[in-house]
Amino acid sequence: MRRRQMHMSDEAQAALLSALQELRTELKVPSTFPKRVLAAADQALTADRPPAEDRTDLPLFTIDPPTSRDLDQAMHLERRPGGGYRVYYAIADVAAFVEAGKPLDAEAHDRIETLYFPDLKVPLYPPVISEGPASLLPGQVVPALLWQHDLDAYGKVTASSVARAKVCSQAKLTYEGVQRDIEAGTAQDSVALLREIGELAEAVEAERGGISMTLPDQEVTLVDGTFRLSYVATLPVEGWNEQISLMTGMAAAQIMLDSGTGILRTQKETSDQKVIGRVHGIAASLGIDWQSDVTYAQLVRKLDPTIPQHMAFLSEATAMLLRAEYTVFRDHHIPDDTKHASIAAPYAHCTAPLRRLVDRYTGELCVAACAGKAPPPWVLESLYCLPCDMERGKGRVAGRDSVDLAEAAVLKNRVGEVFDVTVINTDRELGSPKDGTAHLAEPAVLAKITSAADLELGKSVRAELKRADPFFVGRHKVLFRKV
Repeated sequence: MRRRQMHMSDEAQAALLSALQELRTELKVPSTFPKRVLAAADQALTADRPPAEDRTDLPLFTIDPPTSRDLDQAMHLERRPGGGYRVYYAIADVAAFVEAGKPLDAEAHDRIETLYFPDLKVPLYPPVISEGPASLLPGQVVPALLWQHDLDAYGKVTASSVARAKVCSQAKLTYEGVQRDIEAGTAQDSVALLREIGELAEAVEAERGGISMTLPDQEVTLVDGTFRLSYVATLPVEGWNEQISLMTGMAAAQIMLDSGTGILRTQKETSDQKVIGRVHGIAASLGIDWQSDVTYAQLVRKLDPTIPQHMAFLSEATAMLLRAEYTVFRDHHIPDDTKHASIAAPYAHCTAPLRRLVDRYTGELCVAACAGKAPPPWVLESLYCLPCDMERGKGRVAGRDSVDLAEAAVLKNRVGEVFDVTVINTDRELGSPKDGTAHLAEPAVLAKITSAADLELGKSVRAELKRADPFFVGRHKVLFRKV
Protein backbone atom coordinates (compact mmCIF):
# COMPACT_ATOMS: atom_id res chain seq x y z
CA MET A 1 0.00 0.00 0.00
CA ARG A 2 1.14 3.53 -0.68
CA ARG A 3 0.70 5.89 2.25
CA ARG A 4 1.17 9.58 2.97
CA GLN A 5 1.74 9.59 6.71
CA MET A 6 1.48 12.23 9.41
CA HIS A 7 3.18 11.50 12.73
CA MET A 8 1.67 12.83 15.94
CA SER A 9 3.32 14.69 18.79
CA ASP A 10 3.56 13.06 22.20
CA GLU A 11 0.79 15.34 23.46
CA ALA A 12 -1.46 14.42 20.53
CA GLN A 13 -0.80 10.71 21.09
CA ALA A 14 -1.70 10.96 24.77
CA ALA A 15 -4.91 12.80 23.88
CA LEU A 16 -5.81 10.19 21.26
CA LEU A 17 -5.21 7.27 23.65
CA SER A 18 -7.43 8.87 26.26
CA ALA A 19 -10.14 9.68 23.72
CA LEU A 20 -10.08 6.13 22.30
CA GLN A 21 -10.59 4.68 25.75
CA GLU A 22 -13.46 7.10 26.32
CA LEU A 23 -14.96 6.01 22.99
CA ARG A 24 -14.79 2.34 23.97
CA THR A 25 -16.49 3.12 27.26
CA GLU A 26 -19.23 5.03 25.45
CA LEU A 27 -19.78 2.16 23.00
CA LYS A 28 -19.73 -0.38 25.85
CA VAL A 29 -16.99 -2.34 24.15
CA PRO A 30 -16.01 -5.40 26.21
CA SER A 31 -12.42 -5.28 27.41
CA THR A 32 -12.05 -9.01 28.13
CA PHE A 33 -13.84 -12.30 27.63
CA PRO A 34 -15.75 -13.69 30.64
CA LYS A 35 -14.08 -16.65 32.35
CA ARG A 36 -16.87 -19.03 31.30
CA VAL A 37 -16.29 -18.09 27.65
CA LEU A 38 -12.53 -18.61 27.93
CA ALA A 39 -13.16 -21.97 29.57
CA ALA A 40 -15.55 -22.92 26.75
CA ALA A 41 -12.92 -21.91 24.21
CA ASP A 42 -10.35 -24.19 25.85
CA GLN A 43 -12.85 -27.06 25.78
CA ALA A 44 -13.65 -26.39 22.12
CA LEU A 45 -10.04 -27.05 21.19
CA THR A 46 -10.46 -30.74 22.04
CA ALA A 47 -14.08 -31.21 20.93
CA ASP A 48 -15.01 -33.58 18.12
CA ARG A 49 -15.13 -31.97 14.68
CA PRO A 50 -17.74 -32.58 11.95
CA PRO A 51 -16.68 -35.08 9.25
CA ALA A 52 -14.55 -33.45 6.58
CA GLU A 53 -12.76 -34.48 3.41
CA ASP A 54 -8.96 -34.38 3.53
CA ARG A 55 -7.79 -31.67 1.12
CA THR A 56 -4.44 -30.95 2.66
CA ASP A 57 -3.02 -31.68 -0.79
CA LEU A 58 -4.10 -28.21 -1.98
CA PRO A 59 -1.22 -25.70 -1.80
CA LEU A 60 -3.36 -22.90 -0.40
CA PHE A 61 -2.05 -19.43 0.40
CA THR A 62 -3.43 -16.43 2.29
CA ILE A 63 -3.04 -12.70 1.59
CA ASP A 64 -3.36 -10.49 4.64
CA PRO A 65 -1.68 -7.61 6.46
CA PRO A 66 1.62 -8.87 7.92
CA THR A 67 0.49 -8.71 11.57
CA SER A 68 -2.86 -10.48 11.07
CA ARG A 69 -3.35 -13.86 12.74
CA ASP A 70 -7.13 -14.34 12.44
CA LEU A 71 -7.05 -15.52 8.83
CA ASP A 72 -10.50 -16.22 7.37
CA GLN A 73 -9.61 -17.10 3.77
CA ALA A 74 -7.04 -19.06 1.80
CA MET A 75 -7.02 -19.83 -1.91
CA HIS A 76 -5.49 -21.95 -4.63
CA LEU A 77 -5.93 -21.05 -8.30
CA GLU A 78 -5.32 -23.28 -11.30
CA ARG A 79 -6.10 -23.65 -14.98
CA ARG A 80 -8.66 -26.27 -15.98
CA PRO A 81 -7.81 -28.82 -18.65
CA GLY A 82 -9.47 -27.69 -21.87
CA GLY A 83 -9.67 -24.05 -20.81
CA GLY A 84 -10.97 -21.89 -18.03
CA TYR A 85 -9.99 -21.80 -14.38
CA ARG A 86 -10.69 -23.42 -11.02
CA VAL A 87 -10.70 -21.44 -7.80
CA TYR A 88 -10.43 -23.18 -4.44
CA TYR A 89 -11.36 -20.83 -1.61
CA ALA A 90 -11.12 -22.10 1.95
CA ILE A 91 -13.08 -20.26 4.64
CA ALA A 92 -12.44 -20.77 8.35
CA ASP A 93 -14.93 -23.30 9.78
CA VAL A 94 -15.94 -21.47 12.95
CA ALA A 95 -18.94 -23.73 13.53
CA ALA A 96 -16.48 -26.60 14.08
CA PHE A 97 -15.51 -24.85 17.34
CA VAL A 98 -18.62 -22.90 18.35
CA GLU A 99 -21.69 -24.83 19.54
CA ALA A 100 -25.04 -23.08 19.19
CA GLY A 101 -26.59 -21.91 22.43
CA LYS A 102 -23.41 -22.39 24.44
CA PRO A 103 -21.16 -19.68 25.97
CA LEU A 104 -19.02 -19.07 22.86
CA ASP A 105 -22.11 -18.62 20.72
CA ALA A 106 -23.87 -16.39 23.24
CA GLU A 107 -20.80 -14.16 23.54
CA ALA A 108 -20.54 -13.91 19.75
CA HIS A 109 -24.17 -12.76 19.59
CA ASP A 110 -23.31 -10.05 22.09
CA ARG A 111 -20.19 -8.91 20.20
CA ILE A 112 -21.51 -9.33 16.62
CA GLU A 113 -18.26 -8.26 14.91
CA THR A 114 -14.55 -7.92 15.54
CA LEU A 115 -13.85 -4.27 16.32
CA TYR A 116 -10.68 -2.54 15.17
CA PHE A 117 -9.21 0.44 16.99
CA PRO A 118 -5.84 2.01 16.21
CA ASP A 119 -4.39 0.76 19.50
CA LEU A 120 -6.09 -2.62 19.84
CA LYS A 121 -8.44 -5.20 18.34
CA VAL A 122 -11.56 -6.49 20.11
CA PRO A 123 -12.13 -9.97 18.62
CA LEU A 124 -15.42 -11.71 18.01
CA TYR A 125 -14.06 -15.00 19.37
CA PRO A 126 -11.31 -15.66 21.93
CA PRO A 127 -7.84 -15.56 20.30
CA VAL A 128 -7.12 -19.10 21.46
CA ILE A 129 -9.60 -20.09 18.73
CA SER A 130 -9.62 -17.19 16.24
CA GLU A 131 -5.83 -16.91 16.12
CA GLY A 132 -5.26 -20.62 16.69
CA PRO A 133 -6.83 -23.77 15.23
CA ALA A 134 -9.73 -21.95 13.53
CA SER A 135 -7.38 -19.62 11.68
CA LEU A 136 -5.91 -20.54 8.30
CA LEU A 137 -2.36 -19.95 9.45
CA PRO A 138 0.37 -21.64 7.40
CA GLY A 139 1.57 -25.09 8.30
CA GLN A 140 -1.36 -26.24 10.43
CA VAL A 141 -4.16 -28.62 9.47
CA VAL A 142 -7.48 -26.92 10.20
CA PRO A 143 -11.17 -27.42 9.41
CA ALA A 144 -12.55 -25.23 6.65
CA LEU A 145 -15.49 -24.71 4.35
CA LEU A 146 -13.86 -25.35 0.98
CA TRP A 147 -15.48 -23.59 -1.96
CA GLN A 148 -14.82 -24.69 -5.53
CA HIS A 149 -15.62 -22.29 -8.38
CA ASP A 150 -15.25 -23.34 -11.99
CA LEU A 151 -14.81 -20.45 -14.43
CA ASP A 152 -14.84 -20.33 -18.18
CA ALA A 153 -12.06 -18.72 -20.25
CA TYR A 154 -13.72 -15.30 -19.82
CA GLY A 155 -13.83 -15.43 -16.03
CA LYS A 156 -17.52 -16.20 -15.71
CA VAL A 157 -18.49 -18.72 -13.01
CA THR A 158 -20.10 -21.83 -14.46
CA ALA A 159 -20.43 -23.88 -11.26
CA SER A 160 -19.88 -23.44 -7.51
CA SER A 161 -20.07 -25.73 -4.51
CA VAL A 162 -18.87 -25.88 -0.91
CA ALA A 163 -18.18 -28.70 1.54
CA ARG A 164 -16.31 -29.29 4.77
CA ALA A 165 -12.65 -30.15 4.39
CA LYS A 166 -9.40 -30.37 6.29
CA VAL A 167 -6.89 -28.01 4.71
CA CYS A 168 -3.37 -26.75 5.30
CA SER A 169 -2.27 -23.35 4.02
CA GLN A 170 1.28 -23.35 2.73
CA ALA A 171 2.10 -19.63 2.81
CA LYS A 172 1.03 -16.40 4.51
CA LEU A 173 1.56 -13.64 1.94
CA THR A 174 1.12 -9.87 2.09
CA TYR A 175 -0.54 -7.56 -0.41
CA GLU A 176 2.67 -5.63 -1.01
CA GLY A 177 4.69 -8.82 -1.51
CA VAL A 178 2.19 -10.38 -3.91
CA GLN A 179 1.93 -7.17 -5.94
CA ARG A 180 5.71 -6.95 -6.16
CA ASP A 181 6.15 -10.60 -7.17
CA ILE A 182 3.40 -10.48 -9.78
CA GLU A 183 4.83 -7.33 -11.36
CA ALA A 184 8.34 -8.81 -11.31
CA GLY A 185 7.15 -12.08 -12.86
CA THR A 186 8.50 -14.09 -9.90
CA ALA A 187 5.17 -15.16 -8.36
CA GLN A 188 4.36 -18.87 -8.24
CA ASP A 189 1.80 -20.04 -10.81
CA SER A 190 -1.19 -20.07 -8.45
CA VAL A 191 -0.36 -16.60 -7.11
CA ALA A 192 0.33 -15.22 -10.59
CA LEU A 193 -3.11 -16.40 -11.73
CA LEU A 194 -4.70 -14.02 -9.23
CA ARG A 195 -4.10 -11.10 -11.61
CA GLU A 196 -5.41 -13.00 -14.64
CA ILE A 197 -8.55 -14.21 -12.90
CA GLY A 198 -9.00 -10.96 -10.98
CA GLU A 199 -8.87 -8.81 -14.10
CA LEU A 200 -11.31 -11.11 -15.91
CA ALA A 201 -13.64 -10.95 -12.90
CA GLU A 202 -13.40 -7.15 -12.91
CA ALA A 203 -14.41 -7.16 -16.58
CA VAL A 204 -17.37 -9.44 -15.77
CA GLU A 205 -18.32 -7.07 -12.93
CA ALA A 206 -18.28 -4.11 -15.32
CA GLU A 207 -20.38 -6.05 -17.84
CA ARG A 208 -23.11 -6.82 -15.31
CA GLY A 209 -23.14 -3.20 -14.05
CA GLY A 210 -21.30 -3.55 -10.76
CA ILE A 211 -20.09 -0.35 -9.15
CA SER A 212 -16.43 -0.09 -8.22
CA MET A 213 -15.09 3.02 -6.48
CA THR A 214 -11.41 3.62 -5.75
CA LEU A 215 -11.52 6.40 -3.18
CA PRO A 216 -8.43 6.25 -0.92
CA ASP A 217 -9.13 5.15 2.65
CA GLN A 218 -8.11 7.04 5.75
CA GLU A 219 -6.24 4.86 8.21
CA VAL A 220 -4.97 5.27 11.76
CA THR A 221 -2.27 2.78 12.71
CA LEU A 222 -0.05 2.24 15.73
CA VAL A 223 3.50 1.38 14.61
CA ASP A 224 6.36 1.02 17.11
CA GLY A 225 4.34 2.89 19.71
CA THR A 226 3.55 5.81 17.38
CA PHE A 227 0.15 6.65 15.87
CA ARG A 228 0.11 7.46 12.17
CA LEU A 229 -2.70 9.07 10.21
CA SER A 230 -2.60 8.40 6.48
CA TYR A 231 -4.42 7.98 3.21
CA VAL A 232 -4.07 4.45 1.85
CA ALA A 233 -4.15 3.94 -1.91
CA THR A 234 -5.51 0.53 -2.84
CA LEU A 235 -3.14 -1.81 -4.65
CA PRO A 236 -4.44 -3.67 -7.74
CA VAL A 237 -3.93 -7.01 -5.93
CA GLU A 238 -6.45 -5.94 -3.30
CA GLY A 239 -9.06 -5.55 -6.02
CA TRP A 240 -8.21 -8.95 -7.51
CA ASN A 241 -8.38 -10.55 -4.07
CA GLU A 242 -11.73 -8.85 -3.45
CA GLN A 243 -13.08 -10.37 -6.67
CA ILE A 244 -12.53 -13.88 -5.27
CA SER A 245 -14.47 -12.92 -2.16
CA LEU A 246 -17.26 -11.34 -4.22
CA MET A 247 -17.36 -14.42 -6.42
CA THR A 248 -17.95 -16.53 -3.31
CA GLY A 249 -20.54 -14.17 -1.85
CA MET A 250 -22.53 -14.21 -5.09
CA ALA A 251 -22.31 -18.00 -5.31
CA ALA A 252 -23.50 -18.32 -1.71
CA ALA A 253 -26.47 -16.06 -2.42
CA GLN A 254 -27.49 -18.10 -5.46
CA ILE A 255 -27.11 -21.40 -3.61
CA MET A 256 -29.37 -20.11 -0.82
CA LEU A 257 -31.91 -18.73 -3.30
CA ASP A 258 -32.02 -22.08 -5.10
CA SER A 259 -32.45 -23.94 -1.80
CA GLY A 260 -35.19 -21.57 -0.64
CA THR A 261 -33.68 -20.51 2.69
CA GLY A 262 -31.03 -17.91 3.40
CA ILE A 263 -29.93 -14.44 4.38
CA LEU A 264 -28.75 -11.99 1.73
CA ARG A 265 -27.00 -8.65 1.84
CA THR A 266 -29.30 -6.46 -0.27
CA GLN A 267 -29.13 -2.88 -1.47
CA LYS A 268 -31.42 -0.81 -3.66
CA GLU A 269 -30.51 1.86 -6.16
CA THR A 270 -32.64 4.92 -5.62
CA SER A 271 -35.60 5.53 -7.93
CA ASP A 272 -36.16 9.01 -6.50
CA GLN A 273 -36.05 11.26 -9.55
CA LYS A 274 -35.11 14.27 -7.42
CA VAL A 275 -32.01 12.45 -6.16
CA ILE A 276 -31.12 11.21 -9.63
CA GLY A 277 -31.55 14.69 -11.06
CA ARG A 278 -29.42 16.20 -8.29
CA VAL A 279 -26.58 13.73 -8.96
CA HIS A 280 -26.68 14.50 -12.68
CA GLY A 281 -26.63 18.20 -11.80
CA ILE A 282 -23.57 17.68 -9.59
CA ALA A 283 -21.74 16.01 -12.49
CA ALA A 284 -22.57 18.93 -14.77
CA SER A 285 -21.47 21.50 -12.18
CA LEU A 286 -18.12 19.71 -11.83
CA GLY A 287 -17.53 19.59 -15.58
CA ILE A 288 -18.01 15.81 -15.77
CA ASP A 289 -19.51 14.73 -19.09
CA TRP A 290 -22.24 12.22 -18.20
CA GLN A 291 -23.73 11.18 -21.51
CA SER A 292 -27.26 9.80 -21.64
CA ASP A 293 -26.17 6.33 -22.75
CA VAL A 294 -23.66 5.94 -19.89
CA THR A 295 -24.87 4.29 -16.68
CA TYR A 296 -23.91 5.44 -13.20
CA ALA A 297 -21.71 2.35 -12.76
CA GLN A 298 -19.93 2.99 -16.07
CA LEU A 299 -19.32 6.62 -15.18
CA VAL A 300 -17.90 5.82 -11.74
CA ARG A 301 -15.41 3.37 -13.25
CA LYS A 302 -14.00 6.09 -15.51
CA LEU A 303 -13.35 8.63 -12.76
CA ASP A 304 -9.98 9.32 -11.17
CA PRO A 305 -10.17 10.21 -7.44
CA THR A 306 -6.83 12.04 -7.65
CA ILE A 307 -8.69 14.73 -9.63
CA PRO A 308 -10.50 16.97 -7.09
CA GLN A 309 -13.66 17.28 -9.19
CA HIS A 310 -13.88 13.51 -9.61
CA MET A 311 -13.29 12.90 -5.90
CA ALA A 312 -16.04 15.40 -5.09
CA PHE A 313 -18.48 13.63 -7.41
CA LEU A 314 -17.64 10.19 -6.00
CA SER A 315 -18.19 11.50 -2.48
CA GLU A 316 -21.52 13.13 -3.35
CA ALA A 317 -22.91 10.49 -5.69
CA THR A 318 -23.31 7.78 -3.05
CA ALA A 319 -26.86 9.16 -2.74
CA MET A 320 -27.65 7.00 -5.79
CA LEU A 321 -27.31 3.95 -3.57
CA LEU A 322 -29.46 3.28 -0.54
CA ARG A 323 -28.24 1.69 2.66
CA ALA A 324 -27.48 -2.04 2.47
CA GLU A 325 -29.42 -4.39 4.74
CA TYR A 326 -29.83 -8.07 5.53
CA THR A 327 -32.81 -9.87 3.99
CA VAL A 328 -33.98 -13.24 5.34
CA PHE A 329 -36.16 -15.78 3.53
CA ARG A 330 -37.36 -19.33 4.26
CA ASP A 331 -39.31 -22.16 2.70
CA HIS A 332 -38.96 -20.74 -0.83
CA HIS A 333 -40.71 -17.47 0.05
CA ILE A 334 -38.24 -15.48 -2.03
CA PRO A 335 -38.33 -11.71 -1.42
CA ASP A 336 -38.99 -9.27 -4.25
CA ASP A 337 -35.64 -7.56 -3.82
CA THR A 338 -32.69 -9.97 -3.83
CA LYS A 339 -29.95 -7.91 -5.46
CA HIS A 340 -27.16 -5.79 -4.08
CA ALA A 341 -27.12 -2.70 -6.29
CA SER A 342 -23.39 -2.01 -5.99
CA ILE A 343 -22.57 -5.60 -6.95
CA ALA A 344 -25.43 -5.87 -9.47
CA ALA A 345 -26.26 -9.41 -8.36
CA PRO A 346 -27.58 -11.30 -5.35
CA TYR A 347 -24.87 -11.37 -2.70
CA ALA A 348 -24.27 -12.72 0.81
CA HIS A 349 -21.70 -12.18 3.53
CA CYS A 350 -19.96 -15.53 3.96
CA THR A 351 -16.17 -15.11 3.75
CA ALA A 352 -15.26 -13.59 7.14
CA PRO A 353 -16.71 -15.83 9.88
CA LEU A 354 -13.89 -15.09 12.35
CA ARG A 355 -14.78 -11.40 12.21
CA ARG A 356 -18.54 -11.25 11.48
CA LEU A 357 -21.34 -13.24 13.12
CA VAL A 358 -23.65 -13.73 10.12
CA ASP A 359 -21.00 -15.51 8.01
CA ARG A 360 -21.10 -18.59 10.23
CA TYR A 361 -24.79 -18.97 9.40
CA THR A 362 -24.55 -18.44 5.66
CA GLY A 363 -21.71 -20.94 5.52
CA GLU A 364 -23.82 -23.61 7.21
CA LEU A 365 -26.78 -22.95 4.93
CA CYS A 366 -24.62 -23.35 1.83
CA VAL A 367 -22.89 -26.51 3.06
CA ALA A 368 -26.27 -28.08 3.82
CA ALA A 369 -27.74 -27.04 0.47
CA CYS A 370 -24.78 -28.42 -1.51
CA ALA A 371 -25.05 -31.71 0.39
CA GLY A 372 -28.80 -31.92 -0.32
CA LYS A 373 -29.63 -31.66 3.38
CA ALA A 374 -31.98 -29.49 5.41
CA PRO A 375 -30.41 -26.53 7.23
CA PRO A 376 -29.31 -27.25 10.81
CA PRO A 377 -32.08 -26.40 13.32
CA TRP A 378 -29.82 -23.97 15.21
CA VAL A 379 -29.39 -21.94 12.04
CA LEU A 380 -33.13 -21.74 11.39
CA GLU A 381 -33.85 -20.78 15.01
CA SER A 382 -31.64 -17.68 14.79
CA LEU A 383 -32.15 -16.76 11.15
CA TYR A 384 -34.78 -14.04 11.61
CA CYS A 385 -32.87 -12.50 14.53
CA LEU A 386 -29.67 -12.02 12.54
CA PRO A 387 -30.62 -8.75 10.76
CA CYS A 388 -31.36 -7.11 14.12
CA ASP A 389 -28.21 -8.56 15.64
CA MET A 390 -26.05 -7.30 12.80
CA GLU A 391 -27.69 -3.87 12.89
CA ARG A 392 -27.03 -3.67 16.62
CA GLY A 393 -23.39 -4.53 15.97
CA LYS A 394 -23.07 -1.71 13.44
CA GLY A 395 -23.66 0.73 16.27
CA ARG A 396 -20.32 -0.35 17.73
CA VAL A 397 -18.26 -0.22 14.54
CA ALA A 398 -15.66 2.36 15.43
CA GLY A 399 -13.63 2.89 12.26
CA ARG A 400 -14.93 6.38 11.41
CA ASP A 401 -15.04 7.40 15.08
CA SER A 402 -11.40 6.41 15.53
CA VAL A 403 -10.36 8.41 12.48
CA ASP A 404 -12.31 11.44 13.74
CA LEU A 405 -10.42 11.25 17.03
CA ALA A 406 -7.07 10.91 15.26
CA GLU A 407 -7.81 13.90 13.03
CA ALA A 408 -8.62 16.03 16.07
CA ALA A 409 -5.53 14.84 17.92
CA VAL A 410 -3.09 15.50 15.09
CA LEU A 411 -4.49 19.01 14.52
CA LYS A 412 -5.00 19.82 18.20
CA ASN A 413 -2.23 22.43 18.40
CA ARG A 414 -2.88 24.00 14.98
CA VAL A 415 -6.18 25.77 15.66
CA GLY A 416 -6.08 29.19 14.00
CA GLU A 417 -3.87 28.08 11.10
CA VAL A 418 -5.07 28.39 7.51
CA PHE A 419 -4.98 25.36 5.20
CA ASP A 420 -5.58 24.65 1.52
CA VAL A 421 -8.54 22.25 1.34
CA THR A 422 -10.87 20.88 -1.34
CA VAL A 423 -14.65 20.90 -0.91
CA ILE A 424 -15.68 17.32 -1.71
CA ASN A 425 -19.20 17.38 -0.28
CA THR A 426 -21.88 19.94 0.47
CA ASP A 427 -25.05 19.84 2.57
CA ARG A 428 -27.06 21.56 -0.16
CA GLU A 429 -29.66 18.78 -0.26
CA LEU A 430 -30.17 19.28 3.48
CA GLY A 431 -30.77 22.98 2.98
CA SER A 432 -27.30 24.00 4.17
CA PRO A 433 -25.23 24.96 1.11
CA LYS A 434 -22.82 26.84 3.39
CA ASP A 435 -21.78 23.56 5.08
CA GLY A 436 -19.88 20.59 3.68
CA THR A 437 -16.84 18.35 3.87
CA ALA A 438 -13.25 19.48 3.35
CA HIS A 439 -10.48 17.23 2.09
CA LEU A 440 -7.02 18.02 3.45
CA ALA A 441 -4.16 16.20 1.76
CA GLU A 442 -1.57 16.58 4.51
CA PRO A 443 -2.31 15.51 7.18
CA ALA A 444 -4.93 13.02 5.94
CA VAL A 445 -8.11 14.72 7.14
CA LEU A 446 -11.75 14.80 6.01
CA ALA A 447 -13.65 17.27 8.16
CA LYS A 448 -16.57 19.65 8.44
CA ILE A 449 -16.24 23.01 6.68
CA THR A 450 -18.54 26.01 6.95
CA SER A 451 -18.63 29.27 5.05
CA ALA A 452 -20.32 32.67 5.03
CA ALA A 453 -21.28 32.06 1.39
CA ASP A 454 -22.42 28.95 -0.48
CA LEU A 455 -19.66 26.38 -0.89
CA GLU A 456 -18.71 25.29 -4.42
CA LEU A 457 -18.28 21.56 -4.86
CA GLY A 458 -14.87 20.46 -6.10
CA LYS A 459 -13.22 23.83 -5.47
CA SER A 460 -9.93 24.32 -3.62
CA VAL A 461 -10.28 27.00 -0.93
CA ARG A 462 -8.37 28.50 1.97
CA ALA A 463 -9.87 27.57 5.32
CA GLU A 464 -9.04 28.39 8.92
CA LEU A 465 -9.00 25.57 11.45
CA LYS A 466 -11.54 26.66 14.06
CA ARG A 467 -11.72 23.51 16.18
CA ALA A 468 -9.67 20.34 16.73
CA ASP A 469 -10.75 18.71 19.97
CA PRO A 470 -10.76 14.92 20.52
CA PHE A 471 -13.05 15.41 23.52
CA PHE A 472 -15.60 17.65 21.81
CA VAL A 473 -19.09 16.32 22.49
CA GLY A 474 -20.66 16.21 19.06
CA ARG A 475 -20.16 14.92 15.53
CA HIS A 476 -17.60 17.39 14.25
CA LYS A 477 -14.46 17.26 16.35
CA VAL A 478 -12.59 19.08 13.58
CA LEU A 479 -14.10 22.21 12.03
CA PHE A 480 -12.80 24.45 9.24
CA ARG A 481 -14.20 27.79 8.13
CA LYS A 482 -13.59 29.20 4.68
CA VAL A 483 -11.67 32.47 4.76
